[in-house]
Amino acid sequence: MIENLRILAELSKVRITFAVALTTIAGYLLASGQFDSGMILPTLGIFILACGSSALNHYQDSDRDILMERTKNRPIPAGKISRNNTLLIAILLSGIGSALIYIGSDFVGFQLGLLALIWYNAIYTPMKRKTAFAVIPGSVIGAIPPVVGWVAGGGSITDPHAMILAFFFFIWQVPHFWLLMLRYGKEYEKAGYPAITSLYNDKQIRYITFLWTFATAISALMIPLFGLITSKTITILLMLAVFWLVVVFAGLLRKQVTTFNPFYYFMRINYFVLAVIIFLSIDPLL
Repeated sequence: MIENLRILAELSKVRITFAVALTTIAGYLLASGQFDSGMILPTLGIFILACGSSALNHYQDSDRDILMERTKNRPIPAGKISRNNTLLIAILLSGIGSALIYIGSDFVGFQLGLLALIWYNAIYTPMKRKTAFAVIPGSVIGAIPPVVGWVAGGGSITDPHAMILAFFFFIWQVPHFWLLMLRYGKEYEKAGYPAITSLYNDKQIRYITFLWTFATAISALMIPLFGLITSKTITILLMLAVFWLVVVFAGLLRKQVTTFNPFYYFMRINYFVLAVIIFLSIDPLL
């Protein structure tokens, strides 16, 4: 039983899907302005739907996962579960998640959840086998869950505030995914994936990564600028976090005396976004 739960957790990529659920909560709180039971169903729905989408991704990528050191011990290539059973789990989780979103939100929320599933599994996953730049359109996925929360909280999908929220969570995904690709670039190349490490040299990659991160910082500043958060304290904390992010990533522009470590920067942009999610969630309650 415990082993089956471990397999399910690995198929569901629970650490990632939990973070996705947090962005849904932030969107709900920003729209509703209160912490109540109304956020439970849409947040749980997004979490379960994301788990189903992740399981489907395991099913889709199993032929390449077995070729990479990082992924060869995933459930399917390791022989812990069959591809057919994985597909059944993916369909079941996706169905349950979609139903919960519909019940806890409305048809618009349901459509957004379905869009996220289609975009990740039918667009991004096949595209990453064709181009190293799939991460850019693929980053749309990260913009959808907070908007589901926004809609569930009573907000309109056409509200400019929702667009600013979605824009931030879109932009930051690009350096996030790209830094991950950078760390495992050679493995991706070995498995037959197009990788940016084969297109650009080290200096070019560092400069481009800094530009995307700087765009992330600018998009974060748009949050208080357009009134998505109003607390002076939260605004100051956000500005300090933005300053910290730019200073840290400015290190990419200096001549490297040691080997470039993408994981160092990968973790720090994750810390930054987690801080932004916390700020967004706290501000409506102040």
